Amino acid sequence: MNKSKELGIIGEDIACHYLIKKGYHILQRNMKNRIGEIDVVAQKDDLIIFVEVKTRQSLDYGLPLEAINAKKQHKIRNAAISYLKYKGLLDKVNVRFDCISIISQYDSYKIDYLENIF
Repeated sequence: MNKSKELGIIGEDIACHYLIKKGYHILQRNMKNRIGEIDVVAQKDDLIIFVEVKTRQSLDYGLPLEAINAKKQHKIRNAAISYLKYKGLLDKVNVRFDCISIISQYDSYKIDYLENIF
């Protein structure tokens, strides 16, 4: 496994632990379909949350959130619609798109959780 993929898995682990501590229920991780991929699908109360997790070890390539451009947002949105259709939930639940940004350096990390980013 390459370092980038390994860092992504570590970031998703951190994100899921964070969400669970905040009262979210993790429905699925690494949801993939023919449309795209969603890092974490979570639920809290009557809300389904699609969470994009961005993990960086430095800011050399910019802030993690800067990687979620309009093209990426479009892909996530379409993958979410496909997921909801498959689960029979389209038009039956409220949804939100969030992002967890993680800067991981040495043995510590900083989390920024942004709700309803697009």
